[in-house]
Amino acid sequence: MPRFSVIVPCYKVQGFLRECLDSVLEQSFRDVEVIAVDDCSPDGSGAILDEYARRDARVRVLHLPENAGLGRARNAGIPLAGGDYLLFLDGYDTLTPGALQAMAHRLEESADPDVLVFDYARTYWWGGTRRNVPARVLAEVGEETFTAAERPQILDLLMVVWNKLYRRDFVEAGGFTFPPGFYEDTPWTFPVMLSAGRIATLDRICVNYRRRRQGNIWSTTSRRHFDIHDQYERVFAYVDAHPELASWRPCLHRKMGEHCLDILAKPDRLPPSDKAEFFRRTAELFRALRPQGAPVDGEVRALLGGYAAYRLRRQSGRARRELGRRALRVRRAAAGRVKGGWAALHTLRPLEPDLVMYSAFSHRGALGDPAAIHRKAREIAPHLRGVWVVRDAGQAERAGLLPPDAEYVLLGSLRYRRLAARAGYFVNNVNWPGSLPKRPGSVHIHTHLGTPLKFMAADLLGKPGARHGLDVPAMLERADRWDYSLVANRHSELVWERAYPCGFTSVRTGSPRNDALVNARPGDGAAVRARLGVPPGNTVVLYAPTRRDHRRGGHVERFDLARFAADLGAGHTLAVRLHPSLAAGPARGMGLAELHRRGVLVDATDEPHVEDVMLAADVLVTDYSALMFDYAVLDRPIVVHADDWGAFTASRGAYFDITARPPGHVSRTYDELARLFASGRWRDQESARLRERFRARFCEFDDGWAAERVVRTLLLGEKGWMPQPSAPVPATAAAAAQVPAQALGHDRLAPS
Repeated sequence: MPRFSVIVPCYKVQGFLRECLDSVLEQSFRDVEVIAVDDCSPDGSGAILDEYARRDARVRVLHLPENAGLGRARNAGIPLAGGDYLLFLDGYDTLTPGALQAMAHRLEESADPDVLVFDYARTYWWGGTRRNVPARVLAEVGEETFTAAERPQILDLLMVVWNKLYRRDFVEAGGFTFPPGFYEDTPWTFPVMLSAGRIATLDRICVNYRRRRQGNIWSTTSRRHFDIHDQYERVFAYVDAHPELASWRPCLHRKMGEHCLDILAKPDRLPPSDKAEFFRRTAELFRALRPQGAPVDGEVRALLGGYAAYRLRRQSGRARRELGRRALRVRRAAAGRVKGGWAALHTLRPLEPDLVMYSAFSHRGALGDPAAIHRKAREIAPHLRGVWVVRDAGQAERAGLLPPDAEYVLLGSLRYRRLAARAGYFVNNVNWPGSLPKRPGSVHIHTHLGTPLKFMAADLLGKPGARHGLDVPAMLERADRWDYSLVANRHSELVWERAYPCGFTSVRTGSPRNDALVNARPGDGAAVRARLGVPPGNTVVLYAPTRRDHRRGGHVERFDLARFAADLGAGHTLAVRLHPSLAAGPARGMGLAELHRRGVLVDATDEPHVEDVMLAADVLVTDYSALMFDYAVLDRPIVVHADDWGAFTASRGAYFDITARPPGHVSRTYDELARLFASGRWRDQESARLRERFRARFCEFDDGWAAERVVRTLLLGEKGWMPQPSAPVPATAAAAAQVPAQALGHDRLAPS
């Protein structure tokens, strides 16, 4: 008996069917059978199914003699299923890699519940991907099993059949079947969810739900949408036959009204001539099924009136919204003029030479190089007034991105404009808004985001895919305000002067945020390791992949993280840190969050300070992330996984071949990566030799004094300042420690 029976109804899906079947049969979890139902499809779907059945004994095909429709095709497959659990997958959708294994683990954890609800992502015909908006419910309900009565918010998720697993014995005992017609999922999912004694959730994207350009119910204009009324009558008939569910009538009544009005509101669902009839039918059903004394709120209230009143309500609502938008635009324009005038007045006042404005990572909070400079300025120059510019102070405080006593100002506010008009210094690792003018006498210090490997700024003009959505000329105009560009090595100096052909002065200060790495003491990463739950004595393998510009969304899973964690073996902890641009997208929902919950690995993406994560790691595995240049300061092993170096350089461009002069061993396939760790070669003498050469080139000016060098020479103007002679200076940084910072960077150097 297999663990899962995947029932796949097929009708006119030949263009998508192979991808669908492959997504099931190529899963790492193999204990599965596929019950494929050919719903008398007029295309080649049936032949494709027969081909797969001949090739794989796990596939069983049922050819229906006549077209029965999606619901009844599913019904035909249920009696043939022998698995513990039923999973319904439409022929144009796909399972995500590792989905079945994640489901199997969750079922084991929750002791085989009646229903397992998981997440999905919408994939669009134009290539976009969007995670299910209310997916937060899956995490909010907790890890224990529950009933719908105990966690009613579970019904706020989309009531479809394909985002759930169903225990086959539970389905058979309940006699659940699909009715004919559109919206056949409604009279299945509501009775199932209300009757289930034990429900569990899996906060992981397991299905890619394909939103086809044509051919699905959401893009079909038809009178078949009237079927929704029959389907809700079936739902209420089920409730009537089960008195213990009577308390759900008000909830179901409200959802029915919302669902029907949603269909009516969509411009492409019903022919215009049928909308009045649809409304009347909905209103009749709404009144007939309304529980006595049930409250009526929101737009559903319109169903108690007539169609004319409903249309008037919608038209007036649209008019109010449009008026509101116009009023908002007027208010914003007026506010902009007021703020602009306010700022202009303050530009007539003298600059405040002790006022320093800080920002990092597009105003997220106190992070990176600007944060290191701010900390050092508070220590050695407390008379300097440092003010952070943030977009969302509450979010920054909750994430620990603002020191408790730090002064901050909201971007765009009157106070921001007043301070920005008079500040003597501006420190940022990302460009300031274009609306910020540069006053004569003010000083802009740009710290960048580390050492560049991939093309940046003007060099992207020859890479149209990588610069999609990026206004390079506007970027360079903002960079024209820079007075100083901080560099950690001569490579960066040459690249920044090429990529940003502006009038700044390069200053060989080293990277201020890397001071913490240069000056690290044994045990500095212990607090982070404890916070991340790393067992004492474990070797921490940090995996930090970068984004891919040639793929929409930027995320490409290079290998199976669960497999890598298992192959590392006992005594190792795999920590994963995604690129910041991927942290809020679907990448974590594709398995990372679920593996973190199960303790298979550690998701360190949300750790606010990447320096802490690097201190906690014993070895870095990356592809082409700039993090490798910072991590090299620690003189710990680095492995470069370059399985798509050719595609990456073709799409984004690179300033040198990292595979030819790497900071450690290079793997081209997952098997090579696994063998490096299994054999221990990741930390052998060759690894150390490669790292030493890499450090000599790219850690050249990182001597642990970068932040103080910036504060003393650029903010305080101390000419000829040098670190204390007694201070230990790494050999790779000796040259930087011997020359005053403002004297550095004016000579032209040959590429190293």
